[in-house]
Amino acid sequence: MTIRSFKGTFPKLGAHAYVDESAAVIGDVELGEDASIWPMCSIRGDVNLIRIGARTNIQDGSVIHVTHRYGGLPEGNATQIGSNVTVGHKVILHGCTVEDLCLIGMGSVILDGAIIRSRVLLGAGSLVPEGKDLEGGYLWLGRPAKKMRELTDEELRWFEYSAKHYVALKNDYMG
Repeated sequence: MTIRSFKGTFPKLGAHAYVDESAAVIGDVELGEDASIWPMCSIRGDVNLIRIGARTNIQDGSVIHVTHRYGGLPEGNATQIGSNVTVGHKVILHGCTVEDLCLIGMGSVILDGAIIRSRVLLGAGSLVPEGKDLEGGYLWLGRPAKKMRELTDEELRWFEYSAKHYVALKNDYMG
């Protein structure tokens, strides 16, 4: 089964959310309306919570996890992903926050306590270190990610276009 409980907490799916049969969504996870989880993703809300907003797509092979609560970090690090976010193939999001209208490039890694502000384009293969706060409206790229340049109007429009495209695609899969 792709959607399963952990210690009595079962994932909650918003209206028309899609989870591919090869993905795993476990525990304290909430998916917003029209969110989509693509093949071979692992979204494991076992020791903290994961929230994924409306029309957000998590593409093939991505891993989303959290940091447990302990003495040095009483709240741990949940993972919060806003609405209209595109998370590319094989991305790792761990105990971080991604605000609305972002694109996280393929193969990127975002670590504990990092915050990706609205309207960030994170280039493929980037690494966002623990606690880093990326300012919105810019292309960030590299290992570690560095601010490269301001986004163009066309790039800013792409965030919403990408989200709408993946809603249409998941609708095709849902038949």
